Amino acid sequence: MSSTDLDAPPLKSLLLAIVAVLGLHVLAAIALVAIKTPELKPEPKKEMSPLEIKFVSLPAKTVSTEVEKQTVTAKKEVQPEVQVQPAPEPKPKEPVKQPTETPVKPKEPVVKNVEPKVTPVIASEKPRPDTSQKVAPKEPLPKPKIDNSAAEAQRKAAAQAESERQARKAEQEAQARAEQEAKRVADAKAAAQAKAAAEAAATQARAEAEAAAALAQSNEPVSFTASSANWASAPNFSFPERAARRARSGDTLNVVLVLRVNKQGGIDNVRVAQSSGNPLVDKEARRQVRSGKFKPFTKNGVPVVGDVTLPISYAVP
Repeated sequence: MSSTDLDAPPLKSLLLAIVAVLGLHVLAAIALVAIKTPELKPEPKKEMSPLEIKFVSLPAKTVSTEVEKQTVTAKKEVQPEVQVQPAPEPKPKEPVKQPTETPVKPKEPVVKNVEPKVTPVIASEKPRPDTSQKVAPKEPLPKPKIDNSAAEAQRKAAAQAESERQARKAEQEAQARAEQEAKRVADAKAAAQAKAAAEAAATQARAEAEAAAALAQSNEPVSFTASSANWASAPNFSFPERAARRARSGDTLNVVLVLRVNKQGGIDNVRVAQSSGNPLVDKEARRQVRSGKFKPFTKNGVPVVGDVTLPISYAVP
């Protein structure tokens, strides 16, 4: 036996290695068949918002420039699909030429992870103003004139009407206060007058009562005229026949008597104040007058003693 035959592996081991390689190829093929190919879903396109660029006019003396950064919304790119490489088809069995060859393992599918690309934020710069040339300041646009004359006139009219209303209200209030004050003064004056009148009346009534009480207690005679005397029963005055012989027919004899009348109206005393010239006539007049009776004389409602002057005229038959 040569040295080459001694180094060669046994046939049983070679068959086992070939069977293992074939089994691995079969399992890889089954796994590839079981894997489902992912469906690609179209991603909706995102519209990029328009860029807003605002130019600001700088004052003439300002030299520094302003850079306005605008953020551009980053748009994510569509992620690429995962590419799965198909498994290599199993190679047909080849006759073993040399027993020293090692079994070849199948290549595993390579999966590449692709990172999404993000667009960077772009900072837009405004063009720098040319400071060498002076920028003339812009004149402000004239503001449109608004005609407020009607509103101003209406406001003035409303203010004037309100002031007139306030003035009328104040005048009415002042007049009402003046009337109330005048009424209060008049009421106070009337009350004072009424009080004074009441006091005067009370004083007079008290004085009259005192005077009446004094007159009632006093017997001092009070003079009355014949016109103020009222007869309760009048006497019968007639010319005496005995005095006819001393008088001429057709003559009139006058006698004046003063009568003292008591508080009951009775005649207490008679005296001749003026004689008729015939004593018989004077005597007969005094007798005849006693037959009469007066109503009581009163003063302040109180009966008093009175002196009455009574003239009597006799006609001679």
